[in-house]
Amino acid sequence: MHHHTAGHPGPAWKSGTAPGIFPPLTHGIALFRRPLEFLDSLSTHGDLVEIRLGPTRAWVVCHPQLVHEMLRDTRTFDKGGPLYTRLRGLMGDGVVTCPHADHRRQRRMLQPAFRPARVARLTEPMGEEAEDLCRGWRDGREVDVSAAMMTVTTGVVSRVLFSDALDPGRAAEVRDCLSTVVRGLFVRTIAPVDAFFRLPTPGHRRYTRAVARLRAIVDEVVAQRRRTGGTHDDVLGTLLAAAGGPEPQVTGREVQDQLVSLLLTGAESAALCLSSAFGLLGLHPEAEHRMHEEVDTVLAGRGRPTAEDLPRLVYTRAVVDESLRLVPPGWLFTRLTTREVEFGGRRLPAGATVLYSPYLLHHAPGSFPDPKRFLPERWRQGGDDGPFSPMVPFAAGSRKCLGDAFALAQATVTLATVARKWRLRHRPGPVPPLRPAVTLGPRALVMRCERRPERSRPAPAATAVPHARTSPPAAVRASREAGDAGVRDA
Repeated sequence: MHHHTAGHPGPAWKSGTAPGIFPPLTHGIALFRRPLEFLDSLSTHGDLVEIRLGPTRAWVVCHPQLVHEMLRDTRTFDKGGPLYTRLRGLMGDGVVTCPHADHRRQRRMLQPAFRPARVARLTEPMGEEAEDLCRGWRDGREVDVSAAMMTVTTGVVSRVLFSDALDPGRAAEVRDCLSTVVRGLFVRTIAPVDAFFRLPTPGHRRYTRAVARLRAIVDEVVAQRRRTGGTHDDVLGTLLAAAGGPEPQVTGREVQDQLVSLLLTGAESAALCLSSAFGLLGLHPEAEHRMHEEVDTVLAGRGRPTAEDLPRLVYTRAVVDESLRLVPPGWLFTRLTTREVEFGGRRLPAGATVLYSPYLLHHAPGSFPDPKRFLPERWRQGGDDGPFSPMVPFAAGSRKCLGDAFALAQATVTLATVARKWRLRHRPGPVPPLRPAVTLGPRALVMRCERRPERSRPAPAATAVPHARTSPPAAVRASREAGDAGVRDA
């Protein structure tokens, strides 16, 4: 893939059109049936490639620099298109789906919940959730890894959103609702015909019920908090403070929209990232062995990592980064142009649908040699590619994921906590291929758990535990602060 420097004029971009016998039909079918292969094929046709989705012309951005330019210009390239139309039906106008005009206000309000200091304080609950999960595991038994990871991430994200307001029964309901919603969303984003979703099919009824139940649970939690009052260091506390007072900044409906948005994106994407990581480690014993060695050394006999340990879990974090590269949970996104714009060597009309795919960027051989291989070592040297990094699992620009540092910390803590005692093995036979939905990752991954032998050398005495220091050394502090911005500042 050829690279342009920021100083290059626009005409250096190469635009093209995806081939097809009858594009209005064939492109849509290819995107629906074999989306990953279809996306992988596009960059050979240019930096900006025109495709047809039914009667609609759309453009896929295939070059990382162009993707960054688009993501930084949120005024021209606003969130929109079929994906966001459907998502707004689910999340309303929360921070994930709201238009450009309202985004800054919402982000400012929610940002404090995801500051580095807050993420550091959450390391303990992240480890607790992972430890609780493994408590019921038995050596040699099969575990539904996808469901297990969803349990962990729902538990953690609900602590961030509404402290401990979800009892185990409601937490389980939330998990089931989220799984149903995510399955139902993909069909809704690809099919161009709305009438299809008014048919009372069993799948449609399940989806509608799950959305209603999810909103009802969130309503119950909000009503309960309003009744009991008190101050809580969580997102719900922030939102209710903004909704109270003589001049409320948010409506009751927006409180609900924000909580549903953050619950869906926070639990589901993180669970998929973790399931992918365990699935990939199960296929790559050398990488798994290296991670186990690191976890054993850093934790030195302790059960779970602390915030102080995170910067030292370098290889474990590299496993997370490489899993996000190979299998990005958010794999395809749409934007709508708000005005006519000169972009990627084309003049796009106002209202044009523009797509970008982290999957496509992360699998480009020009950016990542041997892109289909799982190589955590890629990230040991920092792996950054300057201001136009092809690694965009959390998007970029002002609409970059709010909780990126939180998600990376959670994935690292969970991997380390589980790997300290357990190894997960694939069942015999081929591993089923990924089937993308609105997000990407293994949805029904069942693996056998094997208890790892305890380390032969004794654990150090309590006084020698590395995290007993009051503050990490300067080099570690610097590396932690540098890492706070997300996947290599992607």
